[in-house]
Amino acid sequence: MGTIEDYYIDEIAEGAIILDGLDDAIIGVVEEFGNGRRVLYSAEKIVTILMERDGMTWHEAVEFYDFNILGLHAGEQNPVFLVTK
Repeated sequence: MGTIEDYYIDEIAEGAIILDGLDDAIIGVVEEFGNGRRVLYSAEKIVTILMERDGMTWHEAVEFYDFNILGLHAGEQNPVFLVTK
């Protein structure tokens, strides 16, 4: 069963890809003319979640993010990621 945030995101970005277990890294929804809305994640928050939740080192978390999350292509409404550092 989803959280209230899942229902809200699904309502404003219907069909957008939502990554399992990374709700705390969602920072918004983006839209671009001619394309569907997509969920915006903080790359930094994803790495922090992987370290805290899964016990990864920073290097392991960044490598996992690069290959398994950033490299994911699940469709037209694939998530997008904000890198701030």
